[in-house]
Amino acid sequence: MADPGGVAEVWNWTVSNLDDPIGPRLLEHVQLSVVPVVLGLALALPLGVFAARWPRVYPSLLTGVNVLYAVPSLALFFLLLPYTGFSPLTAIVPLALYTLAILVPNVVDGLRQVPDHVRQAAVAMGFSPLRRLVRVELPVALPVIIAGLRVATVATISMVSVASLVGLGGLGQIILTDGFRRNFAAPVIVGVVLSVALAFVADALLVLLQRWLTPWTRGRGAAATAAARTGAAAGAKKGAPA
Repeated sequence: MADPGGVAEVWNWTVSNLDDPIGPRLLEHVQLSVVPVVLGLALALPLGVFAARWPRVYPSLLTGVNVLYAVPSLALFFLLLPYTGFSPLTAIVPLALYTLAILVPNVVDGLRQVPDHVRQAAVAMGFSPLRRLVRVELPVALPVIIAGLRVATVATISMVSVASLVGLGGLGQIILTDGFRRNFAAPVIVGVVLSVALAFVADALLVLLQRWLTPWTRGRGAAATAAARTGAAAGAKKGAPA
């Protein structure tokens, strides 16, 4: 019986090429995904705090990061080539800039959602502005910030493959060089599956990180669920015939 999906072919190619090129390209893809997100977060946090403190600058800042996001990634890669060559910086710098369009608004929104009475309580306890930001405001804003971080991470993992057109790109190199250029489907399938799997794993790790950093949200969710169940039970009892 013929194998219509070429599963055996894909499996054989994967096993025979696991050490090279799959392993090195996967590690490169992880590096080109993680570093831009970390750099983007390091830039977005102070920018977001600045915009939250001085709301008048936020529209201009938001326009600036959105304009950067509108620039095609391939164009930025080629613009950087004369200065960075075929180094990882050629991909890292544009990808880090793209994350700002997602992370900056989330940082601002998260800080704006901190209740005023929480800030006032911190001031009453003698917290300095920096200590209040680090110990009170950022922890409260963390769920919103991590929500943006999840979107930025998955988007970056997807865009890394475009860098294969300038000699980088991690798994994108497998898809382009070993797959499309040789008209061979197995590398394309392996590259796509690994990219999707990497996005799922990264998103799951960020969800676990959020649960670890914000244990109070789990308690709040459990309390809300218990309250809803109690209310439903009370309503059912009240509506029951005597």
